[in-house]
Amino acid sequence: MRHLLTEEQARAAEAAAVAAGTSLAQLMDRAGAAVAAEAASLAPEGRIVVMAGPGNNGGDGWSAASKLHAAGRDVIVLTSAEPDSMSSPARETVRAALEAGVPWLHVDAAADAAATLASADLIVDALLGIGLHGVPRQPYAGLITAIGETAALVLAVDVPSGVDSDTGAALGPAVAADVTVTFSAPKIGCVLQPGASLAGELRCVDIGVPADALFFDGALESWDVSGYAACLPRPHWDDRKGTRGRVLIVGGTPGLTGAVCLAANGALRSGAGYVAVAVPAPALAVVEAKLTAPVKWALPAEADGSLRPEAVEWVLEAATRFDAVVLGPGIGRSPSTCEAVRAIVERLEVPLLVDADALYALGDDMALVASRVAPTVLTPHSAEAARLLATSPELVDAGRPAAVRALAAGGATAVLKGPATLIAQSGRVAVNPTGGPGLATLGTGDVLSGIIGAMLARGMLAFDAAVLGAFLHGAAGDAASRDLTAVCCTAEDVVGYLPEAVRTLMESDGPTNQRRDPR
Repeated sequence: MRHLLTEEQARAAEAAAVAAGTSLAQLMDRAGAAVAAEAASLAPEGRIVVMAGPGNNGGDGWSAASKLHAAGRDVIVLTSAEPDSMSSPARETVRAALEAGVPWLHVDAAADAAATLASADLIVDALLGIGLHGVPRQPYAGLITAIGETAALVLAVDVPSGVDSDTGAALGPAVAADVTVTFSAPKIGCVLQPGASLAGELRCVDIGVPADALFFDGALESWDVSGYAACLPRPHWDDRKGTRGRVLIVGGTPGLTGAVCLAANGALRSGAGYVAVAVPAPALAVVEAKLTAPVKWALPAEADGSLRPEAVEWVLEAATRFDAVVLGPGIGRSPSTCEAVRAIVERLEVPLLVDADALYALGDDMALVASRVAPTVLTPHSAEAARLLATSPELVDAGRPAAVRALAAGGATAVLKGPATLIAQSGRVAVNPTGGPGLATLGTGDVLSGIIGAMLARGMLAFDAAVLGAFLHGAAGDAASRDLTAVCCTAEDVVGYLPEAVRTLMESDGPTNQRRDPR
């Protein structure tokens, strides 16, 4: 596991390296060497144009140009900054490059760079780096646009220019790179969207910053495969259905029965030993026809599927025989159902996952969640998160790390779904690396609820269950999209490809770690 860094944290890590005896000039030289090596790999022949800005990111570009020039490559630097105007150590790096004979051209506008950019086989973007927070100013906005108008491959240095390194936002023109070489640890802006897409393939290289300087309390976490494998519950020779986790799924009002069925199938495919679904009585016949293995029960309800008050006591009593409850998939939004949902959330004493219509029932009353003693997992998408936080989906998406922390502030584990799903609990935030546009179809969120519900029922810590569940869900979606295309992938396909996602972890070398939640 490693941390994803903000600009402030990246600069603090470099400062720690300097304090430990490594100079900024040495760090820049190593960064330049890494960029040069990647540039030579991407473009074994042809012309390389380095677009260098006025700061240390530009210095990295000049350093790379020096090494490419020394290797006999056709390389030229385009810069809007006069060499003597740059701060140390970039100024010394530029002077060394000029003394070595590296060709360069001063450009004040995109028009000045157009002809040279048109001759490039590869463009190295070393314009802005991690310092941008807002819309790029001129001439950089024009230069960024000019890069995008070429047919050349693009290699970004640390962060694509135009991308906010702390959020991944692109508020103006931004470089779309084929590859981004980032140093020491990934920057948040290269992992969250749209920055992740603009970064292309991300390569993280070690330039000599001490490993212990790259960890910060509360920083976003990026797990590797061994971390997920360590959480995955493994089968034992003496397993039986009662010891593999018992999951109760409550939802499925008439017209929305598919949601509860998808959640049930997700739980079964994720290893739960016993799955039961409880649906409003008018929906029972449909669910009986759709599901084979799970036990099916009817909840007290009106003819339209609205839950009656006595459904609350029914669920609370039934839940005493289960290890986890998933509440919400297709449960409906009638006033009586919302009242019943709120009562269940408040009074249920087993681990609970709240999704879909049950999140709607909560409104913005997060106190109900905060009052719970047993583990609670919330799985909203941006619009549902906005309702819980009394804000707008646009503001949620503009600050997803802050939003998921706010959702978890009351003690719950929050799973903010979407591109680069975020999972938060007790100050920790993990970024899920799997999942793509193939998951952008109805029902996939219900599958995720079933997966996490199964992990909770296996006794996993809520944070681990949510992190592992999001990873498997996304990996299954990625596998389905690979074989079926992201256009044709459905929620049922995600369930079908879960074995492939699980097999990847079971075949890894990571040790098992079946921790049980002590609460």
